[in-house]
Amino acid sequence: MDTLSSSIPLAILTIVFKFAVFVFGALMVGLVLASATRTFLLPRSARDKITRQVFVAVRMVFNLKLRKVTTYEERDSIMAVYAPVALLMLPVVWMATVLLGYMLMYWATGVEPMINAFRLSGSSLLTLGFQTSDSVGEMILMFSEAVLGLTLIALLIAYLPTIYSSFSKREQTVSMLEVRAGSPPSPAEMFKRMKRIDRFDELPVLWDVWEVWFTELDETHTSLAVLPFFRSPQAHRSWITAAGAVLDSAALYLAALDLPKDSHAPLTIRAGYIALRHIADYFGIPYNANPKPDDPISVSRVEFDAVLDDLIAAGIPVHTNRDQVWKDFVGWRVNYDTVLLALAALFMAPYAPWSSDRSLRIDPRMKRRVRRIFQTPNAATVIAPTSENS
Repeated sequence: MDTLSSSIPLAILTIVFKFAVFVFGALMVGLVLASATRTFLLPRSARDKITRQVFVAVRMVFNLKLRKVTTYEERDSIMAVYAPVALLMLPVVWMATVLLGYMLMYWATGVEPMINAFRLSGSSLLTLGFQTSDSVGEMILMFSEAVLGLTLIALLIAYLPTIYSSFSKREQTVSMLEVRAGSPPSPAEMFKRMKRIDRFDELPVLWDVWEVWFTELDETHTSLAVLPFFRSPQAHRSWITAAGAVLDSAALYLAALDLPKDSHAPLTIRAGYIALRHIADYFGIPYNANPKPDDPISVSRVEFDAVLDDLIAAGIPVHTNRDQVWKDFVGWRVNYDTVLLALAALFMAPYAPWSSDRSLRIDPRMKRRVRRIFQTPNAATVIAPTSENS
């Protein structure tokens, strides 16, 4: 009688334990489904822990190699493959998690020992068919696992063309900027080139093009979280330094140039800082959403006056009231100054004046946040390449 009474609680404990294991395995599979949905299917910004951890882990591996790098060109060549490698590792992690989750569920339903549950899970996930079961419950699990494995692969295959289409569209406009603003791009170079070819009347069209570009950037670089890490085909180009150059050009045009103004430039600035802020929101980068027009910015008055002198020397009309011009420029720049520098640091942008060249000057709290995102001591370091204006 004592043996019977002691065996009953043991049997109940075994059932409860196997049920808990089954639920835990099902939760692992559910986490993968939720992660794939947020990463591939959800047409809006949604942060995902699995995706973030995969990218952080891959970044830490890349950081080991970056510690020995001394030039920007070497750093860029290494980081050029970071996003593709991290993206390819993501389905590997998903598939491994699904395999483990189903293995636990198979074991909980009676497939023993654990190695047999592993074989059955791997055979079902990869649709190899070398391990089967006659149990109705286990067959249902096998079919669902096979469907899930095929779905994850299909999602990745469908996801890649979307990424590269958005990447190509982004880079076309960035490449065009090099023609107008040099390499690295700068507002002064843009206006001097337009002066030489007498094309100031085309500025409204330029602002329109970049307003659309910023709007598309806002949508693609938050819904496709990997896209900001895809670097330009040329090491000296970057979407973030291009964005900074255009925003500074529009701000300088509105504040300093003695030319007929239009309504396109302010819209471009607004579209630009909204896009950069939304990307910063996705990566958890703090900023002041309601800055005051006289808040400090990273560009100094000396640097600003030097650019104005350069424009005057090139024959470009500039307003004579320097104090008012500076005040107006600060009023525009303050809207995007913080996020521009933080994103330039986060994505290790190449050298460009008034953006990545001062990424180390960001607020210490923000610098710690940028470093913490990928747990690297050098995330905010910018090494200037040897390229000059062309």
